[in-house]
Amino acid sequence: MKSTKEAQWDVGAVPLIFPEALTNIVAAVADIAVVIDKDAKILAVLSNPFHGVLTDLPAWEGRDVRGLLTIESVSKFDRALGEASVKGAAPRATELNHKDPTTTAEFPVSYTLHRLSSDGAMLMMGRDLRPIADLQQQLVNAQIAVERDYEKQRGFDTRFRVLMHATHDPVAFITVGTGRIDEVNGAAASLFGRTAEELKGADFAELFDAQNQSELNADLAAAALSDDGSSTLALTLKRKDRKVSVQPSFFRAAGVRMLLCRLSVADPVPSTEDAADSRFAALFRRGPDAIVFTSADGSILTVNDSFLALIDANEEDSLRGQSLSDYLDRGSIEQKALLENITRSGRISSYATRLRGKFESRSPVELSATRLTGAGGSAFAFVIRDAARAETARGMAEGPSDTTPQDRSSVVDLVGSTSLKEIVADTTDVIERMCIETALELTGNNRAAAAEMLGLSRQSLYVKLRKFDLLGKPDSD
Repeated sequence: MKSTKEAQWDVGAVPLIFPEALTNIVAAVADIAVVIDKDAKILAVLSNPFHGVLTDLPAWEGRDVRGLLTIESVSKFDRALGEASVKGAAPRATELNHKDPTTTAEFPVSYTLHRLSSDGAMLMMGRDLRPIADLQQQLVNAQIAVERDYEKQRGFDTRFRVLMHATHDPVAFITVGTGRIDEVNGAAASLFGRTAEELKGADFAELFDAQNQSELNADLAAAALSDDGSSTLALTLKRKDRKVSVQPSFFRAAGVRMLLCRLSVADPVPSTEDAADSRFAALFRRGPDAIVFTSADGSILTVNDSFLALIDANEEDSLRGQSLSDYLDRGSIEQKALLENITRSGRISSYATRLRGKFESRSPVELSATRLTGAGGSAFAFVIRDAARAETARGMAEGPSDTTPQDRSSVVDLVGSTSLKEIVADTTDVIERMCIETALELTGNNRAAAAEMLGLSRQSLYVKLRKFDLLGKPDSD
């Protein structure tokens, strides 16, 4: 042989091969061998005697190869035939799908085409790909089964997480071999004063006073293996001095022995202070008046359901951290004036304004506010009453007339003593002066804030201050 890029025998190096020997060689090398003429008509078909029967191969003789291929394989066959017809071209494997004319079953075969003579005859030597296709199908089925099991496992895991989150009783899963926490729910995390992430992997015995890991594991095992299965251990939480009852039960998961520990706290009888706190909490949640707690800068800390209904909001979480000025009619100017007055005097008994709702609705309200101080710093509590309902209730109680006999007699006394125009002008001046003084008082004599609160320009406010001789106080801008 010559050592060239393509392996070749020298002419004469191989003796002539008998036809029957060549037939046996070809049949042994390939699973199927097909001889075709230049028109792709099948002249002869050979199959490996040690290979399973593909189909009725003798029935192929005399037929066009293209009629035995699937539609997508015909173009591939024509392309491979053209490449093999070029003299000196190296044979290249081409995968073709055959269809059985009797059963319409399909099976893949990988062919290499070899020129036999100059008249265009070709030898197609094929390797049956059914074992490989079956193996590929098995791999695909195995992958699908793994994915299905994985999705099922994810479903179980999700249901487990939801159940743990929704369970109000403290629950912890302990690995028997190590005595460490494997899983814990939110109620148990709150009981221990840590987060669930911090507790995972922690030593269960370290959470209780005077508890050795090996001794606690033995006590838990003994309680879990008791006759009735309901024995409990009385333990004391570390740094909290609270008695906790632990009821363990054994189970095995993935070959690992686990303990399910249900915990309960024996709380003392609530004190009078605790009872009062619970009543105040119930008043906050179910009270008819809207209640809002804010930080020192006016950021909302918590609100009750009545406030949510007043501004057409859905949930408290969406409001937490927002500024109260977002819902006041005059915005940050009004909030600044309110907070400054509350800080200065400690409280506001009554203040009339309007609240903006989520959908730009306006509701007249009356609010009172108190400054709260504690270890966490200053905070403000606002109690807000719907003024529209209050006015309706007052009108129903007092009757249809809004003018008292004294007011009516005062107006009657003015009639005749001066003109109607002068009466109206004097009354307007009095009301105007009262509004300006109130705005200045609320804003701490901040004239820019008072002008914005009154809906005036600053220049117009100065004109009115000069008119009513109110320029004596220094501006706090």
